[in-house]
Amino acid sequence: MKLVTFNYQGNTRIGVLQIRDGHEIIVDLKLAEPQLPTDMIEFLKGGAATLQMAEKAVATASSEAILDRSTVTLKAPIPRPGKIICLGLNYRDHAEESNQPLPKYPIVFSKYTNTVIGPGEAIVLPKVTDQVDYEAEFGVVIGRQARHVSEADALDYVGAYVPFNDVSARDYQMRTSQWTIGKTFDTFGPMGPALVTADEIPDPHNLNIRLLLGDEVMQSSNTGHLIFTVNYLIAYLSEVMTLEPGDLISTGTPGGVGAARQPQRFLRPGDLVKVEIEGLGVLENPVVAES
Repeated sequence: MKLVTFNYQGNTRIGVLQIRDGHEIIVDLKLAEPQLPTDMIEFLKGGAATLQMAEKAVATASSEAILDRSTVTLKAPIPRPGKIICLGLNYRDHAEESNQPLPKYPIVFSKYTNTVIGPGEAIVLPKVTDQVDYEAEFGVVIGRQARHVSEADALDYVGAYVPFNDVSARDYQMRTSQWTIGKTFDTFGPMGPALVTADEIPDPHNLNIRLLLGDEVMQSSNTGHLIFTVNYLIAYLSEVMTLEPGDLISTGTPGGVGAARQPQRFLRPGDLVKVEIEGLGVLENPVVAES
């Protein structure tokens, strides 16, 4: 099931994205079943029971609950995640192109909710930097509270997966050993278009991932090349903190980032950035200069 947050006639709700008769439609879950939440985090908190209720509601939805995709505006599926936990240097080729040794432990940093934007919304290039870079990433959304979880059980705590773009201002990032300042400019966390529920992705470690600028492929890899797997990351993080429904773990980016290219290729006004992940869809964001 592809879960979306959308705006329709001034109201923000959650729904299910489907293709019917060759057309994209949104099933408004609140109209299809009034008992369902209108907030994505609350939906995830409901677990399997809420998911089953939603599946039934979609199957029996009236025409009033079915909206043409063109009539709604998709937003970030989780507009305000409780945590945005990001991984650095988690693909071997990205570590190599960055001239960094393979990490012994996961390199963890955070982004904040001010960074979050949805599909179609603009990545804004700040006035203070001309080194804004792209990073296609495979996002893991926690589905139920997790603390001291084993690797063997870790995937049972995943609610969904989502494309993410860890946009980064490289000059700010590299000013100190702590990367956060370069990662947390407004609009630097595009997410979407939908959360794909975990039951639709039987193996999260075999998904092709690409990033394109316009039609040019800049990054191309597979989640099978993660240094630290999704299982390991959930277990590792849950040793430290309680993971909550709606928390996002962004698992790192493969090789091909703009800063490592010769010549370097940073984002420019007019670019269209596309993150494609097999089975999850395409996240597209235009790039504009800060006014």
